[in-house]
Amino acid sequence: MIRRRLLGALGLAVALSAGALGLSACAPKSQGSADQPKEIVFGILPAENQASMGPIWQPLLDDMSAQIGVKVTARYVSNYASLIEAMRFKQVQVGWFSALPALDAVQRSDGEVLGRIIDAGGDATYASVIIAKKGSGITLDKVLACGGKYSFGMADAQSTSGTLAPMAYLFTPKGIEPTKCFKTVRSSSHQANSAAVANGVLDVASNNTVGILFFKRENPRLADSLDILWTSPPLPESSIVARKDLDPAIKEKMRQFFLTYGTGTGPIADKQREVLKKMAYGGFRPADDSYLDPIREMQASEALGEARHTGDPGKIAAAQAAYDKIHAAAEQKRAKEPNV
Repeated sequence: MIRRRLLGALGLAVALSAGALGLSACAPKSQGSADQPKEIVFGILPAENQASMGPIWQPLLDDMSAQIGVKVTARYVSNYASLIEAMRFKQVQVGWFSALPALDAVQRSDGEVLGRIIDAGGDATYASVIIAKKGSGITLDKVLACGGKYSFGMADAQSTSGTLAPMAYLFTPKGIEPTKCFKTVRSSSHQANSAAVANGVLDVASNNTVGILFFKRENPRLADSLDILWTSPPLPESSIVARKDLDPAIKEKMRQFFLTYGTGTGPIADKQREVLKKMAYGGFRPADDSYLDPIREMQASEALGEARHTGDPGKIAAAQAAYDKIHAAAEQKRAKEPNV
């Protein structure tokens, strides 16, 4: 697959960097009973950097600790590969995942979705975007013309909005492989790519509507110099994923914590809503693994495009059948829950 080759080119160091989490170390062993842990490690990939996001997340983690009766400790990671591997090796019991890494955690790290995030406006979706600097003269048509003219910045190799969505919805349907289309392709955070485009270091980059919101809050002057060239169809918002073997009683307390956080009236609820506001979230809603069906659909669409590119009738037929099955299930779910 084009995206797999791209990820291989961009993400070898990312995959290896899981070792930075100390995977040889053991998960927390202290137990209050046969099953209940004394500590929960909550994995977070910051939307910006740990220095700025740590104070934003910590109040929520403190509230979580108080409600579930178990200390919750944050572990900030630099990429999704590290977070997925940390959950796989039981170093992280719960984490914040965007949709594509959430699916990987479900498939590879014995994870399950506890709930999904909604934004400050109440939406359960967001969008991938392609950005350029205002006044640069760069248009989407010029970007898609390729020719090795522009430098391109992508996000984490496992990013839903930074890699999967632009590949599935923009590049793959047009037969474009970014590493062959652009002069250079570099992988970095949404924040770093936004700054690089705004400062003229990069010509074009992928990002998302939430990342742009954070960038505007932290760097309004630079953010005003960005131009959005392309916006994807709606993507499922991030989710909370827990290991399946987490103590069921703790897991249910944690689920209820998220689903009730920032709801109701009174000073406590008001304080919680202020915490969510700083995170650019509106709260959390129930969800299970089927919430990730749009990601399965995008992956199947990409696989179909790759099969068609080979011209092999057998591969095309198999990919078409796989896509049709996933697409039908996703359409059925969208008909029942149009805002998912």
